Amino acid sequence: MINFAKELESILESDPLGLLHVKPKVSSIISADERLLISFNEINAFVNEQGREPTASGDINERKLFSRLKGLRNNPEKALALKDSDVFHLLGDVSVTEPEEVKTIDDVFFDDPLGLLADSDDIFTLRHVPKAIDMPENIAKRKPCKEFELYEHLFKQCHLDLVSGKSELRQFTGEQQISAGHFFVLHGVMVYVSEVGEKGKKRGKVNARLKCIFENGTESNMLLRSLATELYKDESGRRVLSAPEDYLNEPEQVTYEDKPTGYIYILRSLSEDPKIKEIGNLFKIGFSSQLVQERIKNAVQEPTYLMADVKVVAELQTFNLNPQKLELLLHTFFASACLNLDVFDAEGMRYTPREWFIVPLHIIETAIQLLMNGDIVNYRYDNHRSEIVEK
Repeated sequence: MINFAKELESILESDPLGLLHVKPKVSSIISADERLLISFNEINAFVNEQGREPTASGDINERKLFSRLKGLRNNPEKALALKDSDVFHLLGDVSVTEPEEVKTIDDVFFDDPLGLLADSDDIFTLRHVPKAIDMPENIAKRKPCKEFELYEHLFKQCHLDLVSGKSELRQFTGEQQISAGHFFVLHGVMVYVSEVGEKGKKRGKVNARLKCIFENGTESNMLLRSLATELYKDESGRRVLSAPEDYLNEPEQVTYEDKPTGYIYILRSLSEDPKIKEIGNLFKIGFSSQLVQERIKNAVQEPTYLMADVKVVAELQTFNLNPQKLELLLHTFFASACLNLDVFDAEGMRYTPREWFIVPLHIIETAIQLLMNGDIVNYRYDNHRSEIVEK
């Protein structure tokens, strides 16, 4: 009969390859303290081999040990933990003291080993803080207008012009529209700009003091840009302007010495071509040395008029001026909004008219105003926003 106990003992004893010998499992996880000790022992090994401390040399490995030793010397807690392994006395005499209890604000200022709070009074001095916005020297406030009787008849006439259709309310689109002698409606109250003071630039923005008379019998010397801001914010804010057909036909003081030079005109196309008819705010800005009605009588046969009849929206007779130059300036001003469309004449020849622009009428009128008073050089046309903006 087989003795299993003896057979098993024989198998265990006859293990020439050591297959049955099991080594105890060793954890591969190294603690932070063990990593610290291993890194310091690398410094010890270098000193033992070289007989000196590592330096900031060109050798990358020695430089790494130098930086590590420097870091340990600056860290009392780690230096204290390595005290028993510091066989070459590399870390010096180290000790960790318990921090004193902070009881008062003086304790904070006195316990400042790095000098962060030196000149403590200075921490209450603000630096690198944006300066306060410059406020106007004179904040405009409304007050009773002592000479309102001088302006009352102007408000009455303005209302009559609005009722008769000679004038109309238009949307306010920019501070460049504010000038002396103009009416505006702000928060339901009509405003007359009696005077515009000397204009100046501050941070690139044009501004001036105004004398504003309000229909309710008050007045204010508000800034031009302040009035513009209020008109922008007021959804019902409007400006009073002559009707489109009369805007450019207001009589001027002309004498026998004045020499007529031609006409600047604005036309609207009456084309039935869907490609043209569907374009909103499409206007032709041009010049004619003869009467405009005479110039456009054959519009339906001319590519420059899109081979269709046109309607005269406004025309301005010029005196002592070069109308071709005025026309060129307006075309340059609105160049980004120029119509890009091919037109074919009766013989099939292709043309690309360059005097048609996709711009709201009130913007064109404002540009002509700026051109006539010389301020147009300070502005440009933003085609994406359909607005005249400062440069």
